[in-house]
Amino acid sequence: MKKNKIVTLIMAGLYASAFPSATHASEQPDASVLVKQAYGGIHYSYFDADNERLKVAGDSASGLEEGDGLGLSLGYRFSEYNELRILYTDLSVDALRNAYGDQDGRSVAIDLLHFPSKKNLYLIGGFKEIDLEDKEVSANIGMGYRHYFTNRFAGFIEGKGHYQFEDYHTDFNATIGLMYFFGENKARKPLAPAPKTQVVKAAPVQTAPQAKDADKDGVIDSLDQCPGTPATHMVDVKGCTLFSEKMRSIEVQVNFDNNSDVIKPAFYDEVEKLANFMKQYEAVNLTIEGHSSSVGAAAYNQTLSMKRAQAVVDMLVSEYGVDSARLTAVGYGEERLLNRENNAAAHAQNRRIMATAETSEKVAVEK
Repeated sequence: MKKNKIVTLIMAGLYASAFPSATHASEQPDASVLVKQAYGGIHYSYFDADNERLKVAGDSASGLEEGDGLGLSLGYRFSEYNELRILYTDLSVDALRNAYGDQDGRSVAIDLLHFPSKKNLYLIGGFKEIDLEDKEVSANIGMGYRHYFTNRFAGFIEGKGHYQFEDYHTDFNATIGLMYFFGENKARKPLAPAPKTQVVKAAPVQTAPQAKDADKDGVIDSLDQCPGTPATHMVDVKGCTLFSEKMRSIEVQVNFDNNSDVIKPAFYDEVEKLANFMKQYEAVNLTIEGHSSSVGAAAYNQTLSMKRAQAVVDMLVSEYGVDSARLTAVGYGEERLLNRENNAAAHAQNRRIMATAETSEKVAVEK
């Protein structure tokens, strides 16, 4: 008889899930609006205990039979498919012999609810602690059905089996209850059909004569303050070429023989490059730096480095016509050695002049 109660409750739930009414469909909120919502509830639970509980050896009629109880639940929907729930029930279980008296106890279940279609029917799995005479932990498995009266208020019915690992007890229970979602989960309203629009034929548009743009720069001739700009140049609103600043630089080094300030023919091209740069950028002024090796007296090397710098200045003025006012010669002697080793290769590297020039120029921005 007791098993029939569980079967009846479970079959009622399955029937409701298989044949949902029109009311079910209208009240069922979309699963997406339930996500991150918590709920609380109350329930009544029927409990079918394993007869082996509290059974006395040799007395087949001893043990527990069935019971029921009321409880509370608290849950949270963390995805469209899954919820986590805690279920507490205060139990009273009948003994098979009056000599034992009814067993009062409680149970706490932690369940994962999975909604395969994100609708009303769900599967249950989890763990339950049953405290009758001793506290025992069992594994749960079952299924349930939820009916929404509104988009926040629902009832549910479910059945579960419990398997207790230590003493191998098998219990069953059926539960029916009510629940309420605390958060905002307004049901989605169907989109209203778009109003039909009436097509009105537009009158033919009279096009004005197109203004002329002779240089094709996008600015009409009447507004173009720089007519004739190249077709490849970007222009501003006035039709004038846009420019960007670009840095130009040159670095020249000329080496000398030991104890000499004569520029060797091998370095004439370097001096010519320097001259061409200064002719192209007439605003550039240049300092020629003379240097020596560490061989010999420092005072003598200072004078020699100055002569080397002056030799390059003289060549730029006499051979290439560079204005002498734009040139300055400075001798550093052995103060700024490139290579401090004491060998022939290092000395040859240090006997030099150096000139570095840098300037900026405007360059047209290309399309």
